[in-house]
Amino acid sequence: MNALDPLRLLISTIGLPLALCASGTTVWEMNSYPDFIRGRFDGMSLSRDGRLSLAPKVETLFSSDQPVIWSVAQGPDGSLYAATGHRGRVYRIDPSGKSSLLWAAEQPEVFAIAVDRSGAVYAATSPDGSVYRIENGKATEYFATKSRYIWSLATGADGVLYVGTGDQGKVFRVTGQGRGEVYYETGQSHVTGLAVDAQGRLLAGTEPNGLLYRITAKDKAFVLYDSSLPEIHAIVPMPDGTVYAAALGGSVAKRAQSAQQALQGGAGGTVVSGGTTTITVEAQQAGPGPELKAPDTKPAAAATAVNSQVTTQFTPVTENANVEKSAVYRINPDNTVDTLWSSKEENVYDLLALENQLLFSTDESGRIYGLAPDRRVTLVLETKEGEATRLLPSEHSIVAATGNLGRLFRLGETPGAGGSFESPVHDAATAARWGSLSWRAELPTGATLNFRTRSGNSAKPDRTWSEWSQPLSNSAASRISSPNARYIQWRAELTGLNGATPVISDVSLAYLPQNSPPVIKNITVVQTLNANQSAKAATQAAGTYSVTVTDTDSTQTSTGTTTQTLTRASSEQITVGWQAEDPDGDRLVYSLYFRGDDEAQWKLLKADMHDAALTFDSDILADGKYYFRVTASDRESNPAASARDAQLTSAPVIIDNTPPVVMIGAVRYSAGTAHIEFSAMDAASPLRHCEYSLDAGSWIPLQAADGVIDSLREAFAIDLAGLSPGEHLVVIRAADSANNTGLAKVILK
Repeated sequence: MNALDPLRLLISTIGLPLALCASGTTVWEMNSYPDFIRGRFDGMSLSRDGRLSLAPKVETLFSSDQPVIWSVAQGPDGSLYAATGHRGRVYRIDPSGKSSLLWAAEQPEVFAIAVDRSGAVYAATSPDGSVYRIENGKATEYFATKSRYIWSLATGADGVLYVGTGDQGKVFRVTGQGRGEVYYETGQSHVTGLAVDAQGRLLAGTEPNGLLYRITAKDKAFVLYDSSLPEIHAIVPMPDGTVYAAALGGSVAKRAQSAQQALQGGAGGTVVSGGTTTITVEAQQAGPGPELKAPDTKPAAAATAVNSQVTTQFTPVTENANVEKSAVYRINPDNTVDTLWSSKEENVYDLLALENQLLFSTDESGRIYGLAPDRRVTLVLETKEGEATRLLPSEHSIVAATGNLGRLFRLGETPGAGGSFESPVHDAATAARWGSLSWRAELPTGATLNFRTRSGNSAKPDRTWSEWSQPLSNSAASRISSPNARYIQWRAELTGLNGATPVISDVSLAYLPQNSPPVIKNITVVQTLNANQSAKAATQAAGTYSVTVTDTDSTQTSTGTTTQTLTRASSEQITVGWQAEDPDGDRLVYSLYFRGDDEAQWKLLKADMHDAALTFDSDILADGKYYFRVTASDRESNPAASARDAQLTSAPVIIDNTPPVVMIGAVRYSAGTAHIEFSAMDAASPLRHCEYSLDAGSWIPLQAADGVIDSLREAFAIDLAGLSPGEHLVVIRAADSANNTGLAKVILK
């Protein structure tokens, strides 16, 4: 399989962990693009249908001592010119790979560079906003824009130089040294990309409103597209009038910040950013690029060693994970627009049109993607640098510039000799017992493929993780030797032979998660009326206990009048309920126990329940203080050896079915005045309320002799005055904590 052919490898992975049973063997499977793309690629490509293979051969063409290469341009003789930051250096790399420092600017940033047909090099410095012409090794100021920044340059077929500036968003047209004018004022803050199309019209991308202009003459322009993203960045016009453009969530401010930091640190010295810098690059002048083929000459080794490592911490442009960070658009000749690709995770920085697809580069480990006409994407290469800032064709190959160390890489046509892929870390959610690793792969004769695993209990691999295991080679089922843990990761190591590459299409890892015990969250005990008894009591109250008196013939024999006994209206029930769950989703079985406060052993009320509640008559328990205990077990979902259970004991519960006893003491009644002394007592729960009624009148609350009704036994006294002559009825009612009531009556004569 040809790893490029030409760069047709596209990504298509969906690998979802497949749980065969809540607590049984689980299989983590990766077999399509969304799974694999989350891993780490080292010399690997990922095709559109989720197949891993060796990436195109990559060679380091040039390594600078700068944090970032902002822009690259190619001269007529095939030489490459690289503009860097944060020390304002311009380098020349000749076709043989030999590099040299062409020019050191006084300003810290050279954001844009261009080469005209004669081979003259134009370098734009920031933050003073000047363009320098470098010819025969000598740099002279070519044009001063009097703007703070120059973000982009483009040259026309007639030799005119266009300059895109900030922070006033002007485009300058420069026809000679010192001869230039404002060609168009965009009304935007920055002109972040420039390109000249096949008809000689200027295309300009801007920030902060993400407008793409087509400028046809001085002060005359048409907005081709108004993007929802703030910054139009890379622009690639095609001969048929189609325009490709890349948009970002906004990075001009970050580039300006990096320039200011470099300036404060000293233009001539090495600047290591202590904050964050997000890089973005200006658009290139581009027509249809050649199909990517192997270079005609042997790849050249890097000619410049890194003398001092200068790094910059790059951060995403847009922090909101739910907002698009970047997009690739196609503006058709009829001005309709198609969004070919967008991302919430990656920023796209440059575009390169090939014969059969569009390449674009991002900030996700310096990745390079291929976009086919059907919009399916291939991960061609991961440079493992912070950003892939520029793409351009060179010597029938592709050159990619990067940031986070400023390097130039050259991609070949045939696959590299070897590579590896590290899977994303898999979370088993709990400590797991690893089973076997299996895979499906194509293995050409002479090529090799090995897998390794490692495990740990921290979410990110660190030195607490195990070492990579010995190679696993049995594709059907290789036993995993990594220690049991919560997290695991696998790595595939590939080597090719004579341009042939192994191809991985599916990887499965089986494991048995540790069975987690159930969790009982709470226990609730309530005392209620029996529903059937309540209904019966209501019926009785409606008709059963009524007495009707009718007129009868006095001469008839009397049969007597039956005395009705009013029975207790309902019986009470106790309901014990609980909330429980199992982290593994296992079905739970419950048992309920009880124990009296003065008892030593737990007694079983009911076992093997699946409902999380039990109701029973309160009469089965005598008055007193009780505890209830619930046990939950997942034994029905797990082997006996690994089954787990949990238990929880309720707070003490007082059961009181017996009403208080009211005992009448001294009673004195004369001359319309009465004094009644009595006491109330309950054996199970403290008294809470006491009241009396005179001659079936309203209930009147009473106060205990000691002022508070809060004990098992309380004394009371009633004093009545102004009673009318004759007999009177006093009814006394006392209630305990369970709302049981006891009554007594006193007849005053």
